[in-house]
Amino acid sequence: MAFGWIEEQAGARRRAGLVRRLSPRPADSPLLDLASNDYLGLARHPEVTEGAARAARTWGGGATGSRLVTGTTALHAELERELAAFCGFEAALVFSSGYAANLAAVTALGPHGSLVVSDAGNHASLIDGCRLARGETQVVGHADPQAVRKALATHAGPAIVVSDTVFSVDGDRAPLAALAEACRERGAGLVVDDAHGLGVLGDGGRGAPHATGLAGAPDVVVTATLSKSLGSQGGVVLGTARVIDHLVNAARTFIFDTGLAPAAAGAALAALRLLVREPERAARSRAVAGELHERLTAAGLESVRPDAAVVSVRAPSPEQAVRWAADCRTAGLAVGCFRPPSVPDGISRLRLTARADLSGAEIAQAVRVIGETRP
Repeated sequence: MAFGWIEEQAGARRRAGLVRRLSPRPADSPLLDLASNDYLGLARHPEVTEGAARAARTWGGGATGSRLVTGTTALHAELERELAAFCGFEAALVFSSGYAANLAAVTALGPHGSLVVSDAGNHASLIDGCRLARGETQVVGHADPQAVRKALATHAGPAIVVSDTVFSVDGDRAPLAALAEACRERGAGLVVDDAHGLGVLGDGGRGAPHATGLAGAPDVVVTATLSKSLGSQGGVVLGTARVIDHLVNAARTFIFDTGLAPAAAGAALAALRLLVREPERAARSRAVAGELHERLTAAGLESVRPDAAVVSVRAPSPEQAVRWAADCRTAGLAVGCFRPPSVPDGISRLRLTARADLSGAEIAQAVRVIGETRP
């Protein structure tokens, strides 16, 4: 029977307690949300939603084609200019998703004959980019610059090192300065995904590369998503004009994908301008993360100290993590649940978003619910 193997795999997932299900949320959910990636609380901000609506009224519901045909509007160009200026890079290129941006950067900058060195803790989109790149990929230990050096020493041709800036599971930061030093010793490029750093780290939320002094460096390329701190949807690659021009001509997820919807571009631009006016939002998200970690730890829970706005709480098993998250939801709190195969170390976790708009009372409520429902 065609696709008969699907039921076999489904049975294996059920036995392992790893079945995933879609759960549509209502527009007016009563739950306290610590599960989304809306770090700055901008997804429902009136200026952001009006930016989306205005763009849709002006440009229509969709981009109507790929960026190279009809999918580039003046709004896309405006968003790219302002993102590049904000993050400190010469140029930017907007994609339909952060996933597409990562596939574009890694595949276009890791051609045949090159070496791609990838951190073991990287996001699935970077991993898939490595799989699709025509260069050779070497996976190295998590946040280990010495392992990067050893990998680069095995290759005489062009090379790139690929890493998240803030890892999505525990919220720990990559050693960007040390990685850049290792790359420069061998003439390699550094490609980093700042999905969880943009809007949270750096001066006014300009991101982890900006905070590390790497913004605008000719050997550094940054990807990011518009769907987290900017409360919209889409992705971006930031780098030199030469790199961006190369992506326009060589990145398949740019050339063959429909452009970012105008509404998403309008929302992201409005959120970016709001962040420029209210840079304190970035510091507030970090402060909320620190407070969540301290209170959870004081309550006897195993929480990893956050470097940005991701706070994780370790669970005894995948099954108990799923039950814990469900019990939190029943008690009025939405939290993320990370379990194998999404976690590279095999340890299941609750994952919390430290939103800048959380009040002290909401932080206390979240800690209380998590503590009362622990397995």
